[in-house]
Amino acid sequence: MIRAHLDKLFTVVIAGVLAGLVLAVAALPAALVFGIGFGAFALPYSELPESLRKPPTIQRSNLYANDGRTLITSFYTEDRVDVPLDKVAPVMRQAIVAAEDARFHQHKGVDVRGVVRAFTNNRRDGVARQGASTLTMQYVRNVLAGDPRLTKEQRQAATEITAARKIREMRYALALERGLSKDEILKRYLNIAYFGAGAYGIAAASKRYFSIPPAQLTLAQAALLAGLVRSPDTDDPINGDADAALGRRGYVLDRLVELGQVPPDDAARAKEAPLELRPSETPNDCTAVPAERNDWGFFCDWFTQWWSAQPAFGGSAPERQDTLRRGGFRIVSSLDPDVQQAAMRQVLDIYDRDERHAVPTAVVQPGTGRVLAMAVNRNYSVAGNPPGWKNHPNTVNQLVGGGNGIDGYQAGSTFKLFTLLAALESGLPLETGFHAPSRILTRFPADEGRASCGGQWCPVNASPSYMDGYHSMWTAFGRSVNTYFAWLAERVGAEKVVEMAQRLGIVFRADGDAELARGGARDWGAFTLGVSSTTPLDLANAYATVAAEGTWCAPLPVLSITDSAGQEVAAGRPDCRQVVDTDVARAAADAARCPVGDQSMYGRCDGGTAERLRRALGRPVAGKTGTSERNETTSVVAFTPQLVVAQIAANPDDPRDPVGRTVQSRMVAAIGEILDQSLREQPVRDFVPPSEAVAYRVGGPRDGN
Repeated sequence: MIRAHLDKLFTVVIAGVLAGLVLAVAALPAALVFGIGFGAFALPYSELPESLRKPPTIQRSNLYANDGRTLITSFYTEDRVDVPLDKVAPVMRQAIVAAEDARFHQHKGVDVRGVVRAFTNNRRDGVARQGASTLTMQYVRNVLAGDPRLTKEQRQAATEITAARKIREMRYALALERGLSKDEILKRYLNIAYFGAGAYGIAAASKRYFSIPPAQLTLAQAALLAGLVRSPDTDDPINGDADAALGRRGYVLDRLVELGQVPPDDAARAKEAPLELRPSETPNDCTAVPAERNDWGFFCDWFTQWWSAQPAFGGSAPERQDTLRRGGFRIVSSLDPDVQQAAMRQVLDIYDRDERHAVPTAVVQPGTGRVLAMAVNRNYSVAGNPPGWKNHPNTVNQLVGGGNGIDGYQAGSTFKLFTLLAALESGLPLETGFHAPSRILTRFPADEGRASCGGQWCPVNASPSYMDGYHSMWTAFGRSVNTYFAWLAERVGAEKVVEMAQRLGIVFRADGDAELARGGARDWGAFTLGVSSTTPLDLANAYATVAAEGTWCAPLPVLSITDSAGQEVAAGRPDCRQVVDTDVARAAADAARCPVGDQSMYGRCDGGTAERLRRALGRPVAGKTGTSERNETTSVVAFTPQLVVAQIAANPDDPRDPVGRTVQSRMVAAIGEILDQSLREQPVRDFVPPSEAVAYRVGGPRDGN
């Protein structure tokens, strides 16, 4: 009963303070109100809302390159990053107290003198001009108004002008001061206060207005910032009223002198100091990647896709993006600036940004799945394009990694790897032999067209004089013999080939491909020739599984993620598992040495489609080339035990627009340069030879028949 009576009493008093209800307040003796003691209204600290005991970390997240220093961009809804109190200049701490709550160090959360003064002034004027909010009460209001765990209505209630809100602030402030030190409250306040121009917290404000950390603020700068808190939108000297900002600066300096914290001469000099702003903006999101590193935008874009798919950051993609923009994460990405630069230079040597064809490129690290580079000859920009072109020369579509409407491109014979692996896994050795004809009639159905013979799929070899004849897996993979792999897919089962591709991370983004993979894989013989759409990133990661001896790792854009408390987030660690037997993967790598001019461990390579790569690189290498029908796309993928690079040349706006035959040789040279520059400081490593059991059929003739 007593507590209820006191609450009622305080409601009437605060209503007078805030709304100028002079008659209602006049009947209440102030001595009676304040004589009962504010402590009776305080909650126990343990009963405070969680957001006040453990404030939500609404801070910007920063994304860095793999050196942990080079900022790629930031993500935020409010530009804020918390700093400890000892990283804030002492004069800034003094200035904010002088400006907002001179008795901060004397009161216990609610300033009785301030309430009486506001009560008296408001009663005299008949208008609520003073609210008597202490710095602690302001902190309570800011936390509740910005708590993402509260509903929109609850956040609005934290700032509405009502007696009930004021009483709640007082009770919470009194409880906070029972559980926290003055320094802790001051630190929290400085890190949450809004200083205008989009800057929340003293670290963001120091950077926004002066491009310095808060520890370096001068007296004049600190007084200016402290003065902005009262009216941050109107007094903002960048976008608002600079004269008003200077006026508030003078007021804060005068208060510092009155409180004996600054000598009058120092304050006078600070008053005379010109408004020397050095504004800078914190980049926000991927379109804010620095102009000189515009090509990093595609990696950044793929990073946001990856983040949106991680359950650790929320229950849905929008919730996870909100976590990114509020969580204060420090994200060290896997992007290697040197590898990215090498990849971008080579991409632009093939096509420049103004050409309609593109050559998206991905570089992946085997054994971790970390993506070191994503390059494409496009501007990462939302700027307009010529009529009819969606992705040329400007785009923010994910041309390298796919998704958001980008299904990918046909990768041609690079998909023969999956048939090779499925055959090896089924028990067929590398020496499995077949006399490959120029054209082969298979049991797989096919629509009418060049590869259909009476409704049956009947592919041909692209170069009969080079490809026809007897082949093993080594030579057939090296010379890219279509009819050999059509025969092999028929023997193994096309559904096993499709399943192998999925196991190695190939994603069917196109609806037609996904439907075939679900219900028609058994009859999808043409899959072995790469008729399904894919991306350079998926292709690089699939080949990385072979380079890592059968260990598949989910593509990963980060080295580490730490939250605002400095704790490592497990979602940033590699997610790897063995998906192919080690010996089978070694055998596939052995065969993959043939296309690029290397030699298998058993000396069985005889010709390849990119033979000059080994000579140019000067270290063991494996890989594959691929070309789709009518040379509409061309693909090259190459790998060492340490690195994989994949490229696909295509027209992202018109898949029927052929890239032609000649671009492949330039792509082979480009990939060689990327590998050479990226591996220059790394030791030369050779592949591990497969066992004889997987190379040859043990106990039988070595002709494979």
